[in-house]
Amino acid sequence: MTDRAALLEVPAFNTTAGEKINANSDICGSLPSISEPVVVNFGVRSAESNAASRPLRRSAWTAVRKGGFLVLAWSALMSAQTAAQLAAVPSPIRSHGIAMHGAPALPAGFANMPYVNPGAPKGGRIIFGLLGTFDSLNPFIVKGIAVQQVRGYVIESLMARGNDEPFTLYGLLAESIETDAARSYVTFRLNPLAKFSDGKPVLAADVLFSWQLMRDKGRPNHRLYYAKVEKAEALDERTVRFDFGGANDRELPLILGLMPVFPKHAVDVATFEDTSLTGPVGSGPYRITGVRAGASVTLSRNPDYWGRNLPINRGMWNFDEVRLDYYREANGAFEAFKRGLYDFRIENEPLRWHEGYDFAAARNGEVVRDEIRPGTPQPSEYLVFNTRKPVFADIRVRQALTLLFDFEWVNRNYFFGLYGRAAGYFAGSELSAYTRPADAYEKTLLAPYAASIRPDIMDGSYRLPITDASGRDRATLRDALALLDQAGYRLDGTVLRRKDNRAPLTFEILVTTRDQERIALAYQRDLKRAGIAAAVRAVDAVQFDQRRLSFEFDMIQNRWDQSLSPGNEQAFYWGSAAADNPGTRNYMGAKSPAVDAMIAALLEARERTDFVPAVRALDRALIAGFYAIPLYNHQQQWLARWNRIERPKATALTGILPETWWQKPGVKQPAAKQ
Repeated sequence: MTDRAALLEVPAFNTTAGEKINANSDICGSLPSISEPVVVNFGVRSAESNAASRPLRRSAWTAVRKGGFLVLAWSALMSAQTAAQLAAVPSPIRSHGIAMHGAPALPAGFANMPYVNPGAPKGGRIIFGLLGTFDSLNPFIVKGIAVQQVRGYVIESLMARGNDEPFTLYGLLAESIETDAARSYVTFRLNPLAKFSDGKPVLAADVLFSWQLMRDKGRPNHRLYYAKVEKAEALDERTVRFDFGGANDRELPLILGLMPVFPKHAVDVATFEDTSLTGPVGSGPYRITGVRAGASVTLSRNPDYWGRNLPINRGMWNFDEVRLDYYREANGAFEAFKRGLYDFRIENEPLRWHEGYDFAAARNGEVVRDEIRPGTPQPSEYLVFNTRKPVFADIRVRQALTLLFDFEWVNRNYFFGLYGRAAGYFAGSELSAYTRPADAYEKTLLAPYAASIRPDIMDGSYRLPITDASGRDRATLRDALALLDQAGYRLDGTVLRRKDNRAPLTFEILVTTRDQERIALAYQRDLKRAGIAAAVRAVDAVQFDQRRLSFEFDMIQNRWDQSLSPGNEQAFYWGSAAADNPGTRNYMGAKSPAVDAMIAALLEARERTDFVPAVRALDRALIAGFYAIPLYNHQQQWLARWNRIERPKATALTGILPETWWQKPGVKQPAAKQ
């Protein structure tokens, strides 16, 4: 069978037409339109490329008018214009990686990632201790509680993230990627070495099958993004192209790059959405070799793993065996760690981190504690004002209530001084505007909205209040009452009332966990000193979620996890269009032209130098709105590990990465879980 005939066997899907089309239909394609040259290279905008032909066009028509030789001039014009356009449309440019903004930090042919030990010894075993249980080995569907490590360890994607960059992908199953300046399409060229664990090669047909499978039967986020593909086709047996039509979403090439790839020959589409404890066939470095339902999963290294020598994998996947042990209860899990039944734990409880590691193995150095500060935005908790409620409509009320939260008392008495606090929503990262003066570009972006941004927020001098940690700070109380007076409230004995109708200032704080309730009760005490009656109402998780999604609350505790590459989700979090749309995460009901404009600016940015100021400008607009009270943020990742497990000296921008660790040679393996 000739190559061309073989190509006809590979399916292509036109999702606009909703039918299967012949893959041969777009093999050659058509020449670019003479009037509108097509730009296919990275980093050049269509307007910039088209501009080159315009002077030529004007000078040619001038010659026509002067000489009158219409036919000769038109022929010369067309020849010159065609030549110019052919020069403007180079052969497709392939790259080893793609960055959301700018170019990948690592060049083609890089040796390894900067956060690995390329000489890490192979062998041994690592045991994870995970809280909870599982009933499925498929993390790509809605049903069931799945083992998340299947992705990455067993099922690979076309490309893999560089964890030292905000959002950059490098080749994995795909050895190269191609797109245009507008990112209206993306083409992946598969590595000819790529194969599944059963020995069959990874082909374009598998990629198209995986895209269609995830679009039709994957999790909701997968269905949403993969449905934006207008056309998908195999250009040959190892090359796949996705066209996005008018989606106008610059993240789509990267989202497709992270798409999991399944073997078409080994997946039953009819049962894909059902939970299963049968290990999937994948192309990753491990295979599932043991399952104890709800209790343990064993992953064993595939000795024939095709990608072990790729630069993206060098120094990674170092253990011969990875075992995932599940524990039903947190205290029991910690006791198991103390006995050495699993190798590491990421601690998230301040009390335990402060006092719980006073046991023999920790004292003698067998258990090592690491405090790691990543470069990503720090997870932060907030008390959120529902500004749809009249009680929080006045920004001066929200400012006053922000002053009344005594973080220093809470941090000292509940968290042993281990937490930090910052205004804004990108704390601890380069994207945070807090304590940073606005640069020239930020000032330009925010100039039309200057009236809504306080000067101290613009110049970086704004600070959250700092109390004396007594729980009775007089300075913050005095400042808060002054703001409330401006907003039309006056303290009447021990009750704060409106001046016009004497209605008391009251609201409800909705909580669902004991930790939330503890914070709410501390804040209730602070508010009482100002004559404000706040009721704390505890509900179960289901009711809490229902009321949060339908915006039926006065105040709730919430957190928005952010990355170093915020994108379309910001409109879902803060955009005006989301404010009255139940189910979105604009819980505060923000409707700010400044916020909307800054979201648009960050989505339009193509270079990191434009993107970072746009996000900081968004952060300033959100800080200036006083939509939520910053409670605290986790400034570090807390890692405890038995010293038989070693990790690289360099830490990735994202922090903890167990896939870069290795076992110290010659140590005794831990016992099996009892």
